[in-house]
Amino acid sequence: MGRRRIGSTAVELTELGFGAAVIGNLYKVTPAHDARAAVETAWQVGIRYFDTAPHYGLGLSERRLGAALRDRPRDAYVISSKVGRLLVPNEQPKGTDDEGFVVRDDLRRQWDFSRDGVLRSIEDSLERTGLDRLDIVYLHDPDDHWKQAADEAIPALAELRDQGVIGAIGAGMNQSAMLARFLRETAADVVMTAGRYTLLDQSALDDVLPAAEDLGKSVVAVGVFNSGLLSRDRPAEGMKYDYQAASPALVARARAIAEVCAAHGTTLPAAAIAFPFNHPAVINVSLGMRTTDQVVRNVELHRQHIPVALWDDLRARGLIRPDVPVAIGPERGTRCL
Repeated sequence: MGRRRIGSTAVELTELGFGAAVIGNLYKVTPAHDARAAVETAWQVGIRYFDTAPHYGLGLSERRLGAALRDRPRDAYVISSKVGRLLVPNEQPKGTDDEGFVVRDDLRRQWDFSRDGVLRSIEDSLERTGLDRLDIVYLHDPDDHWKQAADEAIPALAELRDQGVIGAIGAGMNQSAMLARFLRETAADVVMTAGRYTLLDQSALDDVLPAAEDLGKSVVAVGVFNSGLLSRDRPAEGMKYDYQAASPALVARARAIAEVCAAHGTTLPAAAIAFPFNHPAVINVSLGMRTTDQVVRNVELHRQHIPVALWDDLRARGLIRPDVPVAIGPERGTRCL
């Protein structure tokens, strides 16, 4: 599997990444053996970038991912986690977490983008994972915390990066405009954009992608299925788009894209994974992988032949924006990596 470097750093990511939110029991329980098997299968097929966060299952994702990677050669993979939500004792537990994870709520999340909060969060993540270092640290959803995030959190991370403690720093969010600010106005190397550069939403072209390209920085694309609507060959009513039921108009648009994909000999989910790589700033697509079967399916989709003519056809039909970049690189003519 190909690798791409984050901006001017020494950190390289495999083009496909393992998103570990789901092994933190996102929406439903993932048995421990399934979680470990998913990580082991990802390793076997060549995935070497793994992303987690304290938020995911109130630390469960970090613990499971760390346990599965702990005996692997440390220089052979890249792991990222996030800061901004400290996990602290919950004085008023109700039994189950109320933020989408099926775990006990003995802990609660506390927003903190201060310097001390960042350092404490990293220390806690290292303890939960049992690893000696984090390769990438992102600010996690700092939407309502720009000043503290920019004035305290990023400088704290930059100091650790410059000391060689971590390899790259950035931010991850569901919006793209503030991510562009992090690239242009702070020492961030990389940003993770969720759902904003997909077959159904190319709003990242307005801000974060040109910022990254201008500055020689990098973008990791996640949420490329937009919560599910792009994850099946034939989209159906009732599927999710950005965490909510997709509107009939969106379902119809997804179906139209799927039909064009089929006419070009490929599928909607394969095209959804390949699409972000048309932009030169995008170095990785990370996907949630709960089971061995999901890992195998995602890798097979990633390896599918995607003809460049597909993107031309989608532009011509007005199904993607006309300013979506043309695929680059000699290999892109036969396969979008």
